[in-house]
Amino acid sequence: MTDAPILMKDGYARPTAMDMRGWLMRGEVLMAVGVIGVIMLLILPVPKFLLDLLLAFSLVSSVLILMTAVMMKRPLDFAIFPTVLLVSTLFRLGLNLASTRLILTHGQEGHESAGQVIAAFGELMMGGNFIIGVIIFAIILVVNFVVITKGSTRIAEVSARFTLDSMPGKQMAIDADLSSGLITEDQAKLRRKELEQESTFFGAMDGASKFVRGDAVAGLIITFINAIGGILIGVISHGMPIGDAANTYVQLTIGDGLVTQVPAIIISIAAGFLVSKAGVEGTADKAFVSQLATNPVSLGVVSAASALIGVIPGMPLIPFFALAAGSGFMAWKLGRERLKPQPTEAEMAATAAGPKEDVEEPIGTALTIDEVKIELGYSLLSLINDLEGRRLTDQVRALRRSLAQEYGFVMPSVRILDNMRLGTQGYAIRIKEMEAGQGEVRLGSLMAMDPAGRQVELPGEHTREPAFGLPATWIDESLREEATFRGYTIVDPSTVLTTHLTEILKENMADLLSYAEVQKLLKELGAEEKKLVDELIPSTVTVTTLQRVLQSLLREKVSIRDLAAILEGLAEAAPHTSSVTTLVEHVRARLARQLCWQHKGDDGALPIVTLSPEWEQAFADALIGQGEEKQLAMAPSRLQDFIRAVRDVFERAAMAGETAVLLTGPQVRPYVRSIIERFRGQTVVMSQNEVHPKARLRTIGSV
Repeated sequence: MTDAPILMKDGYARPTAMDMRGWLMRGEVLMAVGVIGVIMLLILPVPKFLLDLLLAFSLVSSVLILMTAVMMKRPLDFAIFPTVLLVSTLFRLGLNLASTRLILTHGQEGHESAGQVIAAFGELMMGGNFIIGVIIFAIILVVNFVVITKGSTRIAEVSARFTLDSMPGKQMAIDADLSSGLITEDQAKLRRKELEQESTFFGAMDGASKFVRGDAVAGLIITFINAIGGILIGVISHGMPIGDAANTYVQLTIGDGLVTQVPAIIISIAAGFLVSKAGVEGTADKAFVSQLATNPVSLGVVSAASALIGVIPGMPLIPFFALAAGSGFMAWKLGRERLKPQPTEAEMAATAAGPKEDVEEPIGTALTIDEVKIELGYSLLSLINDLEGRRLTDQVRALRRSLAQEYGFVMPSVRILDNMRLGTQGYAIRIKEMEAGQGEVRLGSLMAMDPAGRQVELPGEHTREPAFGLPATWIDESLREEATFRGYTIVDPSTVLTTHLTEILKENMADLLSYAEVQKLLKELGAEEKKLVDELIPSTVTVTTLQRVLQSLLREKVSIRDLAAILEGLAEAAPHTSSVTTLVEHVRARLARQLCWQHKGDDGALPIVTLSPEWEQAFADALIGQGEEKQLAMAPSRLQDFIRAVRDVFERAAMAGETAVLLTGPQVRPYVRSIIERFRGQTVVMSQNEVHPKARLRTIGSV
């Protein structure tokens, strides 16, 4: 016989016996069946032998839960505990109801009418006198309800509250470590996930602890009902003498209550262990030993106190002297160990290494450099922490995101560290370990600047804005309203530093686009674009050539976010030329829409300054060489005339509030730009090929 599927008339396969067995063994199916079984305990009667088995399972499972909670190194290792707490509570309530049904229905039959487990617990507790049993059982209920359950509930409430309150600070700490380069993006994701799990766990424990409290209350009520109801049923329904009825039903009730309260106490203790372990490293046994039994002075005091108590008249001498001797011996031994000279870190490392030869640290570790680094003076370290809600790390993170959206690639992580050689309020920005800018900020003050470029007429320390060199003044925070009323621009210290960093990053963007970053950009392309990459690289264009093209675009502040269009432009031009300059010009023509939109004015038109035909011809005549070797060879006096003419036109445009683009012919544009970037780097130079057909032009002047 085989277990091959049997086809039905409708074409579907009927599951075989093997399929059914596999389906029933699935974890979620077993879990669902178990929950339904617990609910059925509340409805259907349970025979005595099955009740004994379920009560035994309840006892053993509670011990397993306690041992798991004790052995956990951190609460999140037992994150399923709230669900376990809920299921175990429902299970015990179901057993309570099932045993109550048996006690009230068959209690007249004797002490084993509800099963042997309940009878054994009742005999153990009663000890031949049901009054003593009632008193001891009442004490157990009070201990569980008032001490253990209430304490665990309170700890869970406080833990949940403090965990949720500390979440923003922990989240910002993760972001700060990520921004400063101390952790990677994957590590940050893992820490955020653990933080989310921690908040969810303690929130769930806060709610689940109410189940423990409710279980204790329900056990008390059920016990009272069983005792009173059982005596009444025995006397009225079965004609038992009141003494026999009380003895029988009270013993059954106490046995039932005890067999359910013992697991409840054990699980309550487990809950207390779990929620009170927050902040403790390692398992509970190691924490106890490391924090209670490692101080010889404390153990010595314990030894002396035990000996004094032992000599008090009437006190048993042997137990107290045994404790005094044991704690005294531990104090003596720990004291001797502390007097021994502790090995240094170097000695410990040498011991661990054994006879192996010393291995020199790889020289390559000294070659690692930080792409972007901010060094702060001692007084500026508070910028890393919360400063009126504007932390430096938060602003750096927002800056990286903004530059990624604007220019098309993610800047390297910015490392922030202190440098005692700087002034206390000074800072330095380094690109690949080389200083790219420096400045000073004044904590507790605000930088005020006049948008018109004039000196601020407010009392304070006059200075220059570090990013653009504009006149500025550090003013007291109390002058904020007056400065705002006068129309001055007001900037806090961290924003001053971030603005300076922004301009430096924009100036060095091409250098930060490494070969590895280009590879990363190609890997992050969509499936359709990757087909183009496979056809283009490396058969037609190498990754190095692509890097040089992208660097040339970034050098002129052109976004490379539309990498697909750039690759399409290279695919068109690369088969016909290997000149990077020609490739860049062709790609810029493909990005005409982007360039025109990027530099359009407030009225939607592209403000332009045209290059006269005379200068166009002069530049064309000054070009010598072919291909990559083509160079501009123009007389210095002629270049000075050109520079003077450009300055005059653009200064007049700036006075009129216009930010114009210099429009040239496609053949001379790269060479015109190479001249202008030396004295007016912010001026954009475009060719006629880069003007989109639908772009509106507005002529400002001519060179």
